Amino acid sequence: MEKIAIISDVHGNITALNSVLEDIQKRNIRRIFCLGDSIVKCVHPDLVVDKLREVCEVILLGNCDYNICRPQVKDKHFWSREKIGENRANFLINLPVCFEFYMSGHLIRLFHASPFGLSDIYNPMFSNEGTIFVGNEIKNPEDLFKNTEFLGKTPNDPIPDIIGFGHIHTPCIVRFKNKTIFNPGSVGIPVEMMNSDINDESNKFSTLASYIIIEGNYDDKNIGSISFNLVRVPYDVEKELLDLEASNIPNKDVIYRSLKGALPTTYKFS
Repeated sequence: MEKIAIISDVHGNITALNSVLEDIQKRNIRRIFCLGDSIVKCVHPDLVVDKLREVCEVILLGNCDYNICRPQVKDKHFWSREKIGENRANFLINLPVCFEFYMSGHLIRLFHASPFGLSDIYNPMFSNEGTIFVGNEIKNPEDLFKNTEFLGKTPNDPIPDIIGFGHIHTPCIVRFKNKTIFNPGSVGIPVEMMNSDINDESNKFSTLASYIIIEGNYDDKNIGSISFNLVRVPYDVEKELLDLEASNIPNKDVIYRSLKGALPTTYKFS
């Protein structure tokens, strides 16, 4: 049997990424798939992109990657784009939006947010009613399994048995109609939706980086044993906060609250 590490939403946090990669290496895992949003928010997007290119077998496009790296916004002088430079931006904007593979007879489909786009939100635990994200909310989990033009799929393509996605920064594993939906959470900006007090001592259990390990028979269409292991990894948050403070990145206060308390926030692209 083989183990695959699924990571997502590193968001320029090289300190968290290095800790997660160290944990993956200790477990002798050689395949790493990343579900996008490698940049924006934290201050080392250049180092993150270079490291992901070095260690990941698969990297997908996320909404932040798209919003910062698409050619149309080159002259808007986003902090993150100027930090990564045009070569890295070109690499990110040309990443695929989905990836599929078989594991122990299950067809697993990975994407950043949904089969319809990069910014839709499916969260089985929390509703977006009354928020600015309500228009992007997917309420029916069955929609996540659809073959769509956005993914380059047709009605004749097989329907996946397992969906893995990122975007919401909150890990979960859900069963629905004989199928599985999982989210590895975020390496760089973990979110605990009910957190509101940045000084709550219990926040330390939610600011840990997260990823998911899938174990089974890779590239095998025969039904076999498969498992999902959610891993939380501590990292030096204070170091990342010091790097944040020393930088000239916009929206420092929002990023600080996210890193320090795993608080849900509304972020403007920078």
